[in-house]
Amino acid sequence: MHFVADLRIVLRGRDFRHLFAVRLVSQSADGAFQVALASLVFFSPERAATAQAAAAAAAITVLPYTVIGPFAGVLLDHWRRRQVLFVANLVRTGLVVVIAALVAAGSVGPALYGLVLACLSVNRFFLTALGAGLPHVVPSDELVMANAVTPTSGTLSALAGGGLAYVLTRFLPRGDDGDAVVLAMVAVVYLGSALLALRMPRALLGPEHGERTALGWRAVADGARHVRERRPAWNALAAIGAHRFGYGLTTLATVLLCRNYFNDPREASAGLALMAQVFGAAGLGFGGAALVTPFATARWGTGGWVWRAIAGAAVVQALLAVWLTVPVALVAAFALGVVAQGIKICVDAVVQRVIDDDFRGRVFAFYDVVFNVAFVAAAGAAALVLPQDGHAPVLFGLIAALYAATAAVYWTTVRATRVRRTASD
Repeated sequence: MHFVADLRIVLRGRDFRHLFAVRLVSQSADGAFQVALASLVFFSPERAATAQAAAAAAAITVLPYTVIGPFAGVLLDHWRRRQVLFVANLVRTGLVVVIAALVAAGSVGPALYGLVLACLSVNRFFLTALGAGLPHVVPSDELVMANAVTPTSGTLSALAGGGLAYVLTRFLPRGDDGDAVVLAMVAVVYLGSALLALRMPRALLGPEHGERTALGWRAVADGARHVRERRPAWNALAAIGAHRFGYGLTTLATVLLCRNYFNDPREASAGLALMAQVFGAAGLGFGGAALVTPFATARWGTGGWVWRAIAGAAVVQALLAVWLTVPVALVAAFALGVVAQGIKICVDAVVQRVIDDDFRGRVFAFYDVVFNVAFVAAAGAAALVLPQDGHAPVLFGLIAALYAATAAVYWTTVRATRVRRTASD
């Protein structure tokens, strides 16, 4: 189990443990925050869930990462990153307290969504500071290892926080009052993460003198040009962009299926319970990917595992098109979770391996935009084509075809690269 072994190695460093604790606590709050929002927007007895609402919520969730992301790095070039971790979660604590108050008052409207957008935008700075600070707390020979284990651990922590929030909703009053209580608890956890950041010295995470980071949208353009010259990275980003679009459509359809298709739309709590199970299964898939991917890449190589994983997703998606039941949806959620996280791990590795160090920040700014724009595009498509109950066999079949085509094209690029490498040898 490479994941567990690698985690044990990097946890030996005290500074890494302190930074890791800040991440885990904060991302557990992220998971609980998202469950509270899902309950408020999609599974509240007072409100109906529609494809348009699902698309709007998805866009609000992802747009801050798309728009703010390229600019976060340049500001972190001037701000102490430890202070960013502290202040960002302090700000989020205040924002979530106000959000909870609005929810308790029944004021669910533009003001609340604006505060949610602000909270998610602050999170972009927090996550960027975590990534930029990581090289300062682990030895250089353990950096790749740390990069591999920390995102997966953060995802699992978010799932744990979301699961706990869901359990709490079972014992709290239904509707806005219960959601407000969960949000108040989220604010406390964000405050705890902010205070944990103070255990680290102010200058520990940099920036150091002369250290440079990405420069907004110009950095994205520079990164795109550099990736275009590195065919393996370009092909990998194209593959994950196509997959992310299909996965985004499936995710939004799943929310509507849980709310309006598998359950009586009037039984919001039953829909929330099923969504918790489905997303829990997907979370197990994310964790499983961290265990399976090292063995798969050792057998087939990074590119070989990517195209096989996407091809497997095509089969699973086709199954959903012809046989949609709750057990099938749960198994599919797990399998698609393995694929999504497995691809992400591999594409990260490909990009890190083939790009020049001088372009690393700019390339990852471009990568960030590709990854999130694909999901925003999926949200826009969902608003146009998804029925209100999420049951769309034809759409699921088209997503399966997209996955199959992506796997086939990526297989040809991997094969061509292997042939060129053999010829050069």
